[in-house]
Amino acid sequence: MFVFLLMLRHAFVEDGTVYLFAVFSAIVWALWLIKILLSRRYRPWTKPHVTTTSVVIPVVDEPLDLFRDVLMRICAQSPTETIVVINGPRNVELEQVCAEFADDGVVFTWTPIPGKRNAVKVGTEMATGDILVLVDSDTIWARDTLTELVKPFADPRIGGASTSQRILDPSRAFVTRWADWLENSRVKYSMPAQSALGQIGCLPGRTIAFRRQIVLDVMDEFMHARFLGVFLEVSDDRTLTNLTLKQGYRTVLQSTSMVWTDAPTDIRKLAKQQLRWARGSQYNTLRMLPWMLANTPVLAMFFLTDIILPFLLAGAVIGAVHRVVTGTGVNFYGALISEYGSTIGVASVVVLTLLATGLSMGVRHLRHLVEVPGDWWRMPLYVVFSTVFLMPIRLLGFFRMAHVAGWGTRKDAYAGTSTDDATDDLIAELEATGDAGPVDVVDRTDEFPKPSAGGPATTTAEHGAVTTRTRPAVAVRTAPAPSTRRRLNPLAAIPYLIGLTVFAIEGIYLV
Repeated sequence: MFVFLLMLRHAFVEDGTVYLFAVFSAIVWALWLIKILLSRRYRPWTKPHVTTTSVVIPVVDEPLDLFRDVLMRICAQSPTETIVVINGPRNVELEQVCAEFADDGVVFTWTPIPGKRNAVKVGTEMATGDILVLVDSDTIWARDTLTELVKPFADPRIGGASTSQRILDPSRAFVTRWADWLENSRVKYSMPAQSALGQIGCLPGRTIAFRRQIVLDVMDEFMHARFLGVFLEVSDDRTLTNLTLKQGYRTVLQSTSMVWTDAPTDIRKLAKQQLRWARGSQYNTLRMLPWMLANTPVLAMFFLTDIILPFLLAGAVIGAVHRVVTGTGVNFYGALISEYGSTIGVASVVVLTLLATGLSMGVRHLRHLVEVPGDWWRMPLYVVFSTVFLMPIRLLGFFRMAHVAGWGTRKDAYAGTSTDDATDDLIAELEATGDAGPVDVVDRTDEFPKPSAGGPATTTAEHGAVTTRTRPAVAVRTAPAPSTRRRLNPLAAIPYLIGLTVFAIEGIYLV
C-alpha cells in the first residue's frame, strides 16, 4: 500500500510514469469498492417457501463415519428424496451406509462410469422434486440449511441458489485457516455483490440448488459442450451456473443457509485443487465471455480482472527485478532516507510500510476480521502465501486450460487422460491421472475433524440395519474412452498465445 501511494505520487506529481504495480493495486481497490457498494444492496430471502426437493450426492469414496453424518444431517431436514450416486469402483461399504437411511428416503445407485458430471446426470434423471440440490459428499449441513436454501425459489425468476460456506476446523493448519479466509471473504464480498444483481457467476458446488427442469434442459450441453477443442469436466458448478444464466434466470446467494466442508492440509493436494479450480474458472470465463459482455457486463468485469490480475502482478515483479538489475527506475524511498538519514529513514520506511499494509488489508477484509479477529496478525502471511502460491497456479491454469483433463482431483475421472508431457514432474503431479482409481484431493483420517466454535456438532446417530433399497444405475457413457494415442489439439495453443502476448506487451512497456 505504501509503495502504491508513492507510485501514485510519482505518476501525478513528477514524471508521469505509470508502474504495473500501481495499475494492479488500483484495480484491486476499484474492485473492492464496487463489491462493497453492490453488496450493501444484498438481502437474504426471509419468507418460508414450500416445495419438493431432490438431494443428489455424487460420491466416490468417503470415510464411513463422515458420510453417515452427512446423510444424517440431510435426512433430518426431510427433503422429498435423497439420491446417492456412487460412481467408479463398486463401494459396498458406502452402499451399506446408504441402506441404513432407507427409511428416511435415501436411495442409492451405482454407475461404473467415474466422474461427477455423469453422476449428476444419473441423479438428475432419477430425481422428481422441483428443486434439485447437488451436494458434495463431504459437506456438513447446519440444522436449517435446506429450509433456508429453498426460500429464494419463491421468486420464479430465480433459477439457482447457493449457501454460505466455511471450512471445518480451520485451526488444524495454516492452509486451512487460509482456505477459510478465502471462503469467508468470498461470501462477505464477491457473492453478495453479484447476488444483488442476480448474477452470481459461480454458485459454489458444495451445496447448490437449481430448478430441476433447468438442469434437464441444459443437460446435453452440460455433458457434451466443447471449447478450445476440448471438453473439460472440471468446474461443473460454474458450468451449470453459466447455463442457468443463459436460460434467462437469476442466480443468487442465500447467506442464511450454511454448510461446512473440508480442505486439504497437504500443499501438493492444495495445489491440485487450486489448479483444477483455476483451469475450470478461466476456461469458462473465455467460453462465456461474448455472452457476458453482451448480457452481464459487471460479471464480465469481475471474471476478466480475475484473469488479468495475475498477469499484472507477474509483470510488476519482473519489472521490479529488471529495474534492480539494470539500475533504472526510481528509488521511491530515496527522499525519506536522504532527509532523515539511513537509520531513521529506513526505520520510517519499514514502519510506514507495515502500517499502510495493515490498514489496507484491514479495510479490505474487515467483514472477515470482525468474525475472526485472530486473523489480524495472520493477514500479511495470507497475502504473501496467496501471492507466492496462488498467483503462479492461476497463470499455469490459464496456459493449460485447453489440455485434456478429467475431474482434476480424481484419477481416471470421466474423460481425463494423462498429461501431455510425462517428463514434466510438476504438472504431472498436479494433473496426474492414471490407473490407480479415484483419489480424493482432501486429506482423510479415521477421525473426521471437529468443526470450530459455531460449527455443527459431528455426532453420529445410530440407525438400525435395513434391507438395501436401490434404483437401477443409469450407466450412460457421455465421452469415448480415452485413447492411449495422444491427439494434437492446435486450439490448445490459444491460451499460450494470449498469455505470451500479454507478457510481450508488458515487456515492451517495461523496456
